[in-house]
Amino acid sequence: MTESTVGERIVHRWYARPVFFVSDVQGALRFYIDKLGFEKRWHEADGKGKVCQVNRGECEIILCEDAARRDKGRLFVELTRDGLDELCREISERSVPTKKTWWGYDVIRIADPDGNELFFPSE
Repeated sequence: MTESTVGERIVHRWYARPVFFVSDVQGALRFYIDKLGFEKRWHEADGKGKVCQVNRGECEIILCEDAARRDKGRLFVELTRDGLDELCREISERSVPTKKTWWGYDVIRIADPDGNELFFPSE
């Protein structure tokens, strides 16, 4: 493809949702809702299935219970200063374990019960 061809292409919105594999979807839901303030968007089989989605603002995560998958995911979440302040207050009030770490710069790491990680820039 030439540069002019690329520039003339119709640009479509790319929409992505990460999938975190979990050992117990109900337990994962409790963590994301009760500890991190997400809300359940949908859940297959009228809430009895093994795949669901949680949302908080524009952050959407699909949780999938799959005994064959033990791999871990990592999601980098960008927040405004006020959003980060609110998150820090909430995780402190809810006693959510965090770890300060480095990922090109200082970040706050929150791991879910299955070891999937959420990284938030700390400054």
